[in-house]
Amino acid sequence: MGRIEDYAIIGDLHTAALVGTDGSIDWLCLPNFDSPACFASLLDGPKAGRWLLAPEGGGECTQRQYREDTLVLETEWELDSGSVRVIDFMPPRDEVADVVRIVEGLSGEVKMRGELIMRFDYGHIVPWVRRNHTGVHAVAGPDALYLDTVTRVHGEHMRTLSEFTVKAGERVPFVLTWAPSHLPRPRSVDPERALEGTMSYWTEWSSKSKAAGPHRDAVQRSLITLKALTYMPTGGIVAAATTSLPEQIGGPRNWDYRYCWLRDATWTLQSLIAGGYTDEAAAWRDWLLRAVAGDPADLQIMYSLHGARRLPETELDWLKGFEGSSPVRIGNAAAGQFQLDVWGEVLDGLALTRNSLLGQPDESWDVQTAIMEHLEKIWDQPDNGLWEMRGPRRHFTHSKVMAWVAADRMVKAVRDTGLPGPADRWEDLRDKIHDEVMEKAFDTERNTFVQSYGSKELDASLLLIPRVGFLPRRHPRVLGTIDAIQRELTQDGFVLRYKPEASDDGLPGREGIFVACSFWLVEALLGAGRGPEAEELFHRLLGLRNDVGLLSEEWDPQAARQLGNTPQAFSHFALVTTASQLHTGLRHHSNAPIHHQGQD
Repeated sequence: MGRIEDYAIIGDLHTAALVGTDGSIDWLCLPNFDSPACFASLLDGPKAGRWLLAPEGGGECTQRQYREDTLVLETEWELDSGSVRVIDFMPPRDEVADVVRIVEGLSGEVKMRGELIMRFDYGHIVPWVRRNHTGVHAVAGPDALYLDTVTRVHGEHMRTLSEFTVKAGERVPFVLTWAPSHLPRPRSVDPERALEGTMSYWTEWSSKSKAAGPHRDAVQRSLITLKALTYMPTGGIVAAATTSLPEQIGGPRNWDYRYCWLRDATWTLQSLIAGGYTDEAAAWRDWLLRAVAGDPADLQIMYSLHGARRLPETELDWLKGFEGSSPVRIGNAAAGQFQLDVWGEVLDGLALTRNSLLGQPDESWDVQTAIMEHLEKIWDQPDNGLWEMRGPRRHFTHSKVMAWVAADRMVKAVRDTGLPGPADRWEDLRDKIHDEVMEKAFDTERNTFVQSYGSKELDASLLLIPRVGFLPRRHPRVLGTIDAIQRELTQDGFVLRYKPEASDDGLPGREGIFVACSFWLVEALLGAGRGPEAEELFHRLLGLRNDVGLLSEEWDPQAARQLGNTPQAFSHFALVTTASQLHTGLRHHSNAPIHHQGQD
């Protein structure tokens, strides 16, 4: 079991695999992101399923990288006997899922070893495996896997093994294909043609990018990662490719992030539009509208890839968890929480599409009006907040600010674009919420906003107050809040979400620093006129990426390692939007496309 930062991602726009520095694919759910894993070594060890392909002696690779601006991974080993490269990728999906691995001899000759351990249902089910003239065929219930290779394989202790030697200039391919077990065997894949096609797909996709500036490579890798987390049939983007990677090694804060969160809406849209990917932004907007359709009272904070609402949370007690971090969970009970901010996030995101270059009529206005009318009835209720706390509900400042955002965006839509609606009534509500937040959410003694009404605790979400336009970026209360967060809510200069031990979030243990929150601080510092300080923190944040440019959810400053699910969309959204604003020198509110000119 490697460290979280040891993993790179490959994917086919339906699901994704994590490949370690040791040449082992330790995580892969088939056929989709939220399907049961057939390789779950990440959460238990090899017995839960993996596919190792590496030099016989094992060990970490010498170097690895993605080929240019693609999702084709190259992992290399330099040995006394020679050097070898393993090329890993998943061709963009057609009818079935393929994982292609090509072993390429670079110099001398290297003895290689393959170990394929297929375990369906998160390591729980051992399939029936039989060998054929091209490899093996494995079946268990609804799932079938086919391994095709030119080298000999054999079974041993419920594993499929291969040993071979590769010389300079030789290429030995392996193709693992998933298909429903009740269907005939799918067509064979030509690995070299598949490589050519996969390279062409990603090269063409990346050529559309508008990423520029000194951080262009980091931004483009983040955009590619966000594309890799996209479920192509619906346009939904999962929060991460994994479940239950811990926020504290050995702790219980382990959650399933293979779903789509509504609060990601604005960040998703703004980052994609900044990168020039308006088709993907439109697909996400369409997913969003399908997901929220129906009674606004039934709005959830998250949905499945297809927009399904039921995400029951279950613990898999046969898995030990990453480095013993249990329980391992699938599903997410937070889907049933009342989180007031999501109504504002949805309306903010839809306002962004109106203000962007998508250039489409706002056919969703009736839905937005219904959402706003419902929010008028519930905005003054306590909720579970942005961070999905499992403790008591309270009046979270961020939740009230996002209720203000909802009213503000609706007022502007009516006033500025002529859409129908009771602008005067919504304007009165907007002012009422603003007055209440200014009165009840601010600690005058410490000159800072606080996490919830009447509390003394701080919260990283307070950094978003200027981003959404609730107050000007250099308002004294904004500047005081930035100072307070830097003083009381940072570790090694990075920002915590909040202090778990003081916030009664309903869970034991602690967590690392939440990567996106530190990007929020960069943006807040920029708005406050503290550019050099913002630049310094941004460069430090880039240093938290792994060797192939990926960020997980959190960072442990003491152990200097990544924590939480990976790769984390929220972290990469924030990297893109922050880098874009650093490059342009312009500050954009959350409802403004970053590539537009103009500064508020």
